[in-house]
Amino acid sequence: MSTKVTVKGQVTLPKAVREAAGIRPGDRVSVRARPEGGVLVERSEERLPDAAAVRAARNKVERALAELDRKGVTFEMTTDEWMRLLRGDD
Repeated sequence: MSTKVTVKGQVTLPKAVREAAGIRPGDRVSVRARPEGGVLVERSEERLPDAAAVRAARNKVERALAELDRKGVTFEMTTDEWMRLLRGDD
C-alpha cells in the first residue's frame, strides 16, 4: 500500500491502515524515523474528548452558572482580569 506526500509534507493514511492501528478522526499520531530507514506511525494514547464528553462538560458548566445566577452571584470582571485569574498571573 502506498500514498503520496503533498507539497506540505502531508500524507493520507489509507483506511485499512487507520482501522488496523485504531486511528480515528481527531486522534494524534506519533511519527518516528527508524535508524535503518523508513518511518513508524503509531496512534498516540492522547485522544481528544469525544462529542459526548464535551456536551457533558458544557452541561456541567451551564448548571453551575445557573446555580450562581439563582443565588444572585454576578461577575463584573474585564477579560484581562479573567485571564489573570485563570492563568495565575499576579
